[in-house]
Amino acid sequence: MSTSLSILSLNPMFRLQWEKAQNCFVLLFPEGMVKLNGGAGEIMQLIDGKTNAEHITEALQSKFPDANNLTADVDEFITIAIEKKWLYYD
Repeated sequence: MSTSLSILSLNPMFRLQWEKAQNCFVLLFPEGMVKLNGGAGEIMQLIDGKTNAEHITEALQSKFPDANNLTADVDEFITIAIEKKWLYYD
């Protein structure tokens, strides 16, 4: 079941890492690399197989207190990342 309380994990076919040459976080996989924008990188850093979307949103809201409500943005990214098979719900 996919809810804001479900635990998110990174697909083991991908590896998140900071790429100095790209000056951003990237997802590495056997066929290549996905360059993540700043917001996506912030979200992906919090995916640890123990945390749900609600806690990720709360952490980002605390880190960026001047940002508007981030719930819709986080939910949209997670939906796309699941469609692309970067993430899955445990």
